[in-house]
Amino acid sequence: MTREVCPDRDSVTQRALDRVVATVRAHAAGRGRCSLVLAGGSTPKALYTRLAQVDLPWEALHIFWGDERYVPQDHPDSNYRMAQEAWLSHVPIPRNQIYPMPTDDPDPRTAAGRYEAVIHRFFGSQPGDWPRFDLVLLGLGDDGHTASLFPHTAALQVCDRLVTVGERQGQPRLTLSIPVLNRAEQVIFLVTGASKRPAVTKVWAEVGNPEAYPARFIQPEGELIWLLDQEAAPTG
Repeated sequence: MTREVCPDRDSVTQRALDRVVATVRAHAAGRGRCSLVLAGGSTPKALYTRLAQVDLPWEALHIFWGDERYVPQDHPDSNYRMAQEAWLSHVPIPRNQIYPMPTDDPDPRTAAGRYEAVIHRFFGSQPGDWPRFDLVLLGLGDDGHTASLFPHTAALQVCDRLVTVGERQGQPRLTLSIPVLNRAEQVIFLVTGASKRPAVTKVWAEVGNPEAYPARFIQPEGELIWLLDQEAAPTG
C-alpha cells in the first residue's frame, strides 16, 4: 500500500491526474484498452475536470462506475451526470465505451444484474468469474464507507456477485461488490478535507472492524494507493 500525503486538495487532484494519465497511456499502448472505474464526489469531480483538458488515447478507454444513486441519469445527484458534465461530454470517447449503471428498473436488484451482465460481456467472462478492472477510483465517506458500501449493511456480505444493492437511509444504490473491487489491478483512494481524518484513522488502524468502516475491506490483489491532503491525513 502506498500512502501519499499532499499539501492540499489541488495537489491531490494533480497527483491523481498524473497516475490516471500514466495508467491509461500504458494500458492503451500495451493492451490496446484500459478499463477505468469512476467514483462520485467533489474530489473526483475536480480530477474529471482536469482530465477533460488532457490528450489521451480515447479510443482505448472504457468507463465504468463503482456505484450510483438510484436516480435518473439526468438527476442532479447522479454520478453519471456529474462525470458527463465535468469530463466525458467534452472528449471523444466512443459513446459505446461508456457504461453507466442502469437506474431505470423498478427493482434495483434487477438493475444490478443487468450491470453485472454488461461487465461480463466486456471482459468475456462468465458468472462465477471475477473480472479485473485496470484502475478503480474510490472516495471515502466521513463514516468510513466507500463506493456504496455502507457500515453494517447487507452489501458488505455479498461475495458471489459483481454488482449488488447498497442502501443509505432507506434509499437504494447500486455498487460494485467488495470481491470485484479487490480483484482490481490498481485502486486509488482520493480523500480530502478535515472531516475525513477520523475515518482515515480508523481505516488505517492496525486493528479494526471493517463492518464499521467498510473501506478496510478494500485490499486489492493489485496496487493500493491512498492520495490525501494534509487535512485528511492522520497525525502522529
